[in-house]
Amino acid sequence: MTDFFSTYGALIVMMVQAGLLGLSLYFPLQAGQLSLATPGFYALGGYVAAILLTNPAFAGLRDTLGNGMFPLTWLAAALLCGVLGLILGIPALRLRGIYLALATIAFVQIMQILALNLSITGGAIGIFAIPQAFGFDQPLQYLWLFGPLLLLTLLFARQLSRSRVGRAFHAIREDELAADAMGINPTHYKVLAFVIGAVLAGLVGALSAPFLNTWNAKQGTFDASIAVLAFVLIGGSRNMWGPVVGGALLTAVPEVLRFLADWRLVINGLVLVVASLYLPQGIVGALERWRRPAPPRRPADLPPVTEVRP
Repeated sequence: MTDFFSTYGALIVMMVQAGLLGLSLYFPLQAGQLSLATPGFYALGGYVAAILLTNPAFAGLRDTLGNGMFPLTWLAAALLCGVLGLILGIPALRLRGIYLALATIAFVQIMQILALNLSITGGAIGIFAIPQAFGFDQPLQYLWLFGPLLLLTLLFARQLSRSRVGRAFHAIREDELAADAMGINPTHYKVLAFVIGAVLAGLVGALSAPFLNTWNAKQGTFDASIAVLAFVLIGGSRNMWGPVVGGALLTAVPEVLRFLADWRLVINGLVLVVASLYLPQGIVGALERWRRPAPPRRPADLPPVTEVRP
């Protein structure tokens, strides 16, 4: 068992990390918004943590706070991503469908170009030698950080779905014009969902920078946007467990099948194709449908009653 966790400890943490990134896209989708901005906020949160933990300008603060510097990076990343999400969301979320997707992809591309050209981000090389959080020396120890964040996020998503805000998200997703006619402000709730997703992505980035020990512009790319979208689509976008299942599965399959060399990527692609064709509601959606009892038969469907004569 020790050998198993030593070998796959990093993979287990990456599976939880992928689930969290999927959930950051799940919240805007609950309000009917296809946002692909998650990798941009994820990269920004990671850069905030990497800069605060390595830049000489913050050496005095690091010496004063010690391990308290790590929670500070989480708070700073969450606040910055939340503010930027608000600034970006107000104009962008007036768009719909593919136009919103294109606008958020443009945001990811802009963030990547800035990361490649700013000196504070290390340019194309990036930032190296990021200190390990709380002196962790094993990848699996990061489960103590990612695990509680995942549980808290799921609890938050569950309570949100039962609240007035969650019902407003659902109404906007189903029919925005009808929701507006009922007195729900679509822009307000769509921006709120976008900011929630941005804050979560930034937090995951701030946790991931020490875990990966390095951070560069490759962390926030268009390819990453498509990967996060796949987490949600394969797992299911109508249930909070969908992004978690999809993220864990699509992260684990290529690694577990690494012994197959390049064929593992082919198998990963087949998983995507098969799931898209035969599980349109995602894995979790399909499981819910199979578990749901069959509806009662209508009277018209019942066989005719044969009259029995004495």
